[in-house]
Amino acid sequence: MTSPLIDKFNRQITYVRLSVTDRCDFRCVYCMSEKMTFMPRAQLLTLEELALIGRAFVELGVGKIRITGGEPLVRNNVLQLFESLGQLSGLKELVLTTNGSQLPRLAKPLRDAGVKRINISLDSLRPERFQRITRVGRLEQVLKGITAAKAAGFENIKLNAVILKHRNEDEIIDLVNFAIDQELDITFIEEMPLGAIGDHDRAEVYYSSDMIYRDLSNVFTLLPTVENTGGPSKYFRIPHVKTRIGFISPHSHNFCESCNRVRVTTEGRLLLCLGQEHSVDLKRVIRAHPSEIEPLKQAIIDAMAIKPKGHDFDLNRIQPVILRHMNVTGG
Repeated sequence: MTSPLIDKFNRQITYVRLSVTDRCDFRCVYCMSEKMTFMPRAQLLTLEELALIGRAFVELGVGKIRITGGEPLVRNNVLQLFESLGQLSGLKELVLTTNGSQLPRLAKPLRDAGVKRINISLDSLRPERFQRITRVGRLEQVLKGITAAKAAGFENIKLNAVILKHRNEDEIIDLVNFAIDQELDITFIEEMPLGAIGDHDRAEVYYSSDMIYRDLSNVFTLLPTVENTGGPSKYFRIPHVKTRIGFISPHSHNFCESCNRVRVTTEGRLLLCLGQEHSVDLKRVIRAHPSEIEPLKQAIIDAMAIKPKGHDFDLNRIQPVILRHMNVTGG
């Protein structure tokens, strides 16, 4: 049977990102402003509502769910959601993006709940710089989280690094060497121009994937590979090591043509594109039909008609294209 989640550009949706909170214990300069106003908790989807949305997507043919935030692991009782989703037959992959701060206590319970892979943000290996980028984070805590994640036995652990000119571009080689030493993958991500962050001019600090590739090629042999993890990363291998190097390049190498994903934001909007505002209010549907999955599934199917062809990112605009912050959208 043909999946009902095919948009008007004939792209099949197989991947959904669920944001469970806009709150975070870090204040990363590329994600949010220093003094954020977070949503009242009453505006957020409940864990039960998030579980129902996950089930609806899986019944519609989605095989991969990523839990995001903010920092998803700061939400109270969030393990309950992972346990619910981990029991869904038909779900091939339950994965997580985290800043790593809570992994020393939660890595093993997450693995036991069925999480297969995790992405951990790591933008610097220098404690003072790490704190400057995250504003409040401690590198030591994240390194402990990485150690705990390795001990928990996830199928794959990947580091994510957002590279900014004059901030951390001089650590690209060090970050790859760290990933190699730890036998982890690493992906370099171009900054997403979402929300007014106040810390820097995004055009001035932009460091493209091509620049990162150039820097890495001066030190490593990078071999292209067709491997993928169901998302937008393009991967390269280094001979004789386990580490893969990935690039997510929304500016320099637009990947909209092959987009296979949608997002559910913190307050329950089904967001059809990261860089556009086309959306459907799933919270309204759920609360109009409590515990009923069929109206929810129909709303998701109908939303495919408004999924746009692609985003409209432009680093040179004075105001960001999208005013919602990344922590609300789901990182």
